[in-house]
Amino acid sequence: MPTVAPLDLEGHCLAAVFLGDVPHFALADGTIHRLDHGHKTVQANDGLLAALHDGANDRLITGGEDGKIFAVTAGGNTAELATAGKKWITSVAAGPQGAVAYASGKIAYVRFADGKTREFSHPRSVEGLAFSPKGMRFGVARYNGATLHFPAADGKPVELEWAGAHTGITFSPDGGFVVTTMQENALHGWKLADGKHMRMSGYPGKVKSLSWSAKGKWLASSGAPAAIVWPFSGKVGPMGKAPLELGTRGNAMVTSVACHPSQDVVAVGYDDGMVMAVRFADAREVLLRRPGKGAITSMMWDKEERRVAFGSAAGDCGVIDISA
Repeated sequence: MPTVAPLDLEGHCLAAVFLGDVPHFALADGTIHRLDHGHKTVQANDGLLAALHDGANDRLITGGEDGKIFAVTAGGNTAELATAGKKWITSVAAGPQGAVAYASGKIAYVRFADGKTREFSHPRSVEGLAFSPKGMRFGVARYNGATLHFPAADGKPVELEWAGAHTGITFSPDGGFVVTTMQENALHGWKLADGKHMRMSGYPGKVKSLSWSAKGKWLASSGAPAAIVWPFSGKVGPMGKAPLELGTRGNAMVTSVACHPSQDVVAVGYDDGMVMAVRFADAREVLLRRPGKGAITSMMWDKEERRVAFGSAAGDCGVIDISA
């Protein structure tokens, strides 16, 4: 049976990540807590709005109400990367060669590793950011679609249109597909080679969490009483194919998903604080954590693939050891 080391904090957890082998928990007030031979804290932003793990550089990128972007590395070291004055930073992304993107209002910024910054203006507010895993290219989720930029070159951006409010964005690991979360209960996708559309609808709730499987053949999503996992192995992505529905529960909604680093397994977090691991091949379930306080908001596997860090909307955080 997996064991859980709890960490009971006050406030909404935006990101639960491993930096090195140390679990870190970023809360809405801007404090970063870590379990490193005891419970330790460091302050980053004054009011945190966005946080994500930069896997290539093993750091946490944060943006907040203070208009600042920080990088937090193992051991609780914080470094200010950029500032946008008094504007709120609502989205952040980590790219190749140490580049970081961040957004405030209608403007997306890219800060390169050498400290140079470029601005990209849009007609409506920037709702989500993501870098492509292939080349220096980043995507912006916006009203009525997505815009793809090449920040290192002076070229025209690629406009991907689809009516409605797009709130988040992700590239497939091979760079061939772009998928957005929407204000309505749906995902929308584009195949970049030919611009073909992929509509992924039928969710009873909004999709807040997405996670690609290790080889990029599956995209797991929240927003239903099960993890909805779309197949991306064919040339046309999920079109005409039914998704897997994993970890179905009749009385709870999935709020967070995190695919295993090497196997076709997904950690599924629910709105009542429960966490399960489910295998794609046969839908076999393993209970990792019983229900607790608050909806699960963030999860991440460690490099050894034996622990899962999790955080909740009520500050109910911790680490699950599945090797126990």
